[in-house]
Amino acid sequence: MLFNSLPFLIFAALFFALWPLVRTRNTSRWCYLVTASFFFYGWWDWRYLGLIVVSGLIDFLVALAIGRRETGGRGWLIVSLIGNLGILFIFKYHGFFVDVVNDFAVLAGNATQLSSLNLVLPVGISFFTFQSMSYTIDVYRRRLVPTTNFLHFMSYLALFPQLVAGPIVRARDLLPALESWRVPTAFERWGNFRMIAIGFFKKMVVADNLAPLVDHAFHGGVNPEGAWMYWWVIAVMFSAQIYCDFSGYTDIARGLGGMMGYDFPENFNHPYVAVGFRDFWSRWHISLSTWFRDYVYIPLGGSKTSRMQGHINMWITILLSGVWHGSGWNFIFWGALHATYLSIERIVAWPKLLMGSMVTRLLGIAITFTLTTIAWIPFRAESLQQTVVVFRTMFTPTVNGLTDLRNQLGLEDLTPLGLLLILEVSQLVSARIRRGMIPTFEPIMVAILIVLTVLFRGPGKQFVYFQF
Repeated sequence: MLFNSLPFLIFAALFFALWPLVRTRNTSRWCYLVTASFFFYGWWDWRYLGLIVVSGLIDFLVALAIGRRETGGRGWLIVSLIGNLGILFIFKYHGFFVDVVNDFAVLAGNATQLSSLNLVLPVGISFFTFQSMSYTIDVYRRRLVPTTNFLHFMSYLALFPQLVAGPIVRARDLLPALESWRVPTAFERWGNFRMIAIGFFKKMVVADNLAPLVDHAFHGGVNPEGAWMYWWVIAVMFSAQIYCDFSGYTDIARGLGGMMGYDFPENFNHPYVAVGFRDFWSRWHISLSTWFRDYVYIPLGGSKTSRMQGHINMWITILLSGVWHGSGWNFIFWGALHATYLSIERIVAWPKLLMGSMVTRLLGIAITFTLTTIAWIPFRAESLQQTVVVFRTMFTPTVNGLTDLRNQLGLEDLTPLGLLLILEVSQLVSARIRRGMIPTFEPIMVAILIVLTVLFRGPGKQFVYFQF
């Protein structure tokens, strides 16, 4: 079920109408959350509800087994990891694995080809499997006492606002909160409503209006040869689209969670004002980057090793992040680009050199945004081959570049970018003066966003991160 759909609006209205009646008791609250969340997810395809139940049952039982032991439990943890990663591999990566094996077989002169299962990728599978794994890992590390109630655990794992596209919420943060309930204050209710309004605006006005232009370019609507300036603009458009699409979902999810009385972690903090890529990854998809930091990078040794080993640990972590996003060489290339950026930054420490004044800081923002935009090309491209063609075009200027741009795009096509810039600036200003009060201009801004969302919404699109 899409947030940006009429069925969801009806679903949400009914859910919150009944919520006060069931939230006061644990059993009724957990049953209601699980039932509503299963209905929300099953609206897409009820058959894949079994995956959430299987993943949850594995980790629920494994955590109980680990919790009964005073020490150890590594064998049980391995069972959890194999179960979750096995499900993820079968549904998300086995097709890519088969293609790679077949390619190597051809190179080796072997005509035998493996067949793919052609499975449909379940929506949000990477999100709920990572969320489920974090539970057993934290129980194994003795940072969390396992729950003995399966409904309690499933109400955490399947909670509908963040189920299919995050943020990835840690069990040690949300499970204890689900054992009680609270009514949000008036100030919190306004903040939640404001987040939801901003999220819908980002998604429906900015992302959904940019998506057809970006799709047209990458689906072969424009010959890349010679149109170098056009492809730079398309790259900027996709940077804005994916940010507004994903952060818009997160804003809506956090607002819905807050209306229930539960706090979800911040997932985006204006990443395109970052100076450097360490700063960028502390602002972009924060729940995933911290997940990889805590469960991959630090266990590998982090930076508390030799300088070379620190780079290797970072590369492994970022490449795994690329693989998490998708099963294809272009996602690995995307990860490799960001790992390269981070390695250069560690060696040169160039962001520190640009923090002395506002002018140099703006230069650092421009450099970071440009390099990030370049890296988004393999992330969006249909293949690695298309990535190479687009890169070759972008970095081969021609005299007719502006003419090609004017032939393909009009000024009205750039309007969503201008609206996003205004929104980001107003949010940064609002954050500086908020401090526990509602600035007088905020209700006006939210009212304008709602009107713009109703009048200028783009064609309804599935959220980009549903495919992950």
